[in-house]
Amino acid sequence: MEVKQAEFIKSAVKPRDYPPAELPEVAFVGRSNVGKSSLINVLAGRKGLVRTSSTPGRTQLINFFNINNVLNLVDLPGYGYAKAPPDVRKQWQPMIETYLAERDTLKAVVLILDIRRTPSGGDLDMLHWLHRYNIPPIIVLTKCDKLSKNERAKQTTLIGETIEHSREMLLPFSALSREGRDGIWLEIERLAGIV
Repeated sequence: MEVKQAEFIKSAVKPRDYPPAELPEVAFVGRSNVGKSSLINVLAGRKGLVRTSSTPGRTQLINFFNINNVLNLVDLPGYGYAKAPPDVRKQWQPMIETYLAERDTLKAVVLILDIRRTPSGGDLDMLHWLHRYNIPPIIVLTKCDKLSKNERAKQTTLIGETIEHSREMLLPFSALSREGRDGIWLEIERLAGIV
């Protein structure tokens, strides 16, 4: 997709705070510090659209972004070892699950995995949850530039076996080189029904 316009719409916690359900939506989820903000920024072609941070767990609300007035990208809080206060972390799970279960315009979820790590229990739980609710996952392996070709191949196979998905379903991505951007957009457009 050629992104001509990308803008932040609003942050929300509860369904009543979401923007009107008028456009297809694709949500982004992954453990804290997996490169979610960088991925959304590269896809949107805007460096500072989503704030990136070296501190895990900075996203504490559901953030909505409009792309070309045809699609909303939705940034969900990261899970895992976030350094947010425990009471805030406790609110995340119901907040994320409510959005995923009740948002009619949600067409797919980009599940982001760090290629250097074995998928965590949280990653597997999220994948099972998406399957249970029939939400198609787009599985993206970030930080691909940090591994050699051989290490990449080995890790991709290991991750595919761990999450029980074929290697072909795992899309490589590097925020540094922008590798994988077009392939991820093709999947988003296909599942969101954007021509």
